[in-house]
Amino acid sequence: MCGIFGVYNVEEASKLAYLGLYALQHRGQESAGIASSDGSKVYSYVKMGLVADNFTPDVFDKIPGRAAIGHCRYSTTGTSSIKNAQPLTVSYSRGQLAMAHNGNLVNADMVRAELEANGAIFSSTTDTEVIVHLLAHSKKNGFREMLIDALKRVKGAFSLVVLTENELVGVVDPWNFRPLNLGKKDGGYVLASETCAFDIIDAEYIRPLEPGEMVIISEKGVESFKPFKPAKQKKCIFEFIYFSRPDSYIFGQSVQKARKALGAELAKENIVKADYVIPVPDSANSSATGYARESNIPYEMGIIRNHYIGRTFIEPSQSIRDFGAKIKYNPVKEILNGKDLVVIDDSIVRGTTSRKLVKMLRRVGAKDINWRISSPPITHPCFYGVDTATRAELIAASHTVEEIKKYLKVESLSYLSIDGLVKAVGGKKEDYCLACFCGEYPVEFNAEPEKMGFEG
Repeated sequence: MCGIFGVYNVEEASKLAYLGLYALQHRGQESAGIASSDGSKVYSYVKMGLVADNFTPDVFDKIPGRAAIGHCRYSTTGTSSIKNAQPLTVSYSRGQLAMAHNGNLVNADMVRAELEANGAIFSSTTDTEVIVHLLAHSKKNGFREMLIDALKRVKGAFSLVVLTENELVGVVDPWNFRPLNLGKKDGGYVLASETCAFDIIDAEYIRPLEPGEMVIISEKGVESFKPFKPAKQKKCIFEFIYFSRPDSYIFGQSVQKARKALGAELAKENIVKADYVIPVPDSANSSATGYARESNIPYEMGIIRNHYIGRTFIEPSQSIRDFGAKIKYNPVKEILNGKDLVVIDDSIVRGTTSRKLVKMLRRVGAKDINWRISSPPITHPCFYGVDTATRAELIAASHTVEEIKKYLKVESLSYLSIDGLVKAVGGKKEDYCLACFCGEYPVEFNAEPEKMGFEG
């Protein structure tokens, strides 16, 4: 996933980047960093941990200037460690640059091996550093042409923000797997994975970047280029199902509207009688609203989520059943006791959390539990920026819906169809990457998928 943010020609740019990353924290919680420029030098501060914990008031003195980029990391290539935290900041023959990446390059290992054979020395294991080395080795003239040259050698998903001493660059791959949006702020410009990052700084949303588009923001304003060979766009449909915040616009569409439509389509396909519709919070809240409205079944918040979860837990030596699930969720007995339920969730990956939730609901007296999923069964892993389980760990890859129903111990289980999913989100089926549901990968691999790692 990862959250990326950029701002150019605005006072206290690094503080705005901090706020933007704060709004994008849901996209990555492993590390957070900001790089800034004062017009003559690029500065950087990166640290493991959450945005609010990393950036204390004294830190901003170390990252001055009117331009900045930021990154909150969720690893898909490269271990979760400080050496892989972004933005990556380097000095090379033409000056300095910082780069922040959302996505995953499927040919990174091959290109890295070629670069190392030619003497390149890598300081991280992240695929993003491959782009930096390709840029530094480019024989093209000028930063823009060098960056284009580098990106033409990589394959897969990339949405990037790049900062030099005097320019901010935003670019998306020709397939447009991951979102990147352009906005305006006080005579300057901003870039962000989601528009919720614009709202927190009172920036004006302009538009999403188009497939294969590069924008260069400088004292000249915004210049747009289409330097790559056109490809069929393959927007990640899981951005609408789970990743993005419901108050965001991505790919030019409202996430909240799409999720309500997911729930409505699910109700049309899989209606059932019940006393209440309840979501598995928080990602299924909007879909449950849509299901409740379409089915005319009352909506209730029957499960409460703890929003103050740390990164590690101390479990008492005396065993507590389903300890991990209880830290995150707790059912409301007064609502659920003796009731027939429709429970809406966004997806099932391994099925272990869903099974624990069913146990929790039974313990407070829920009667019939009808599990409804606002996406199709996940049968294949993602190689374009999502750290999903291996295919062997995906329950729907090796079990039928009936078998999963028995494993969860629910009265009924139904998923949204692929056609219903696309109908809810809008557009054409060929506009979206649906690989996790059908195994049809839009960008070919240099190795068998089973042999590829998942670190980002």
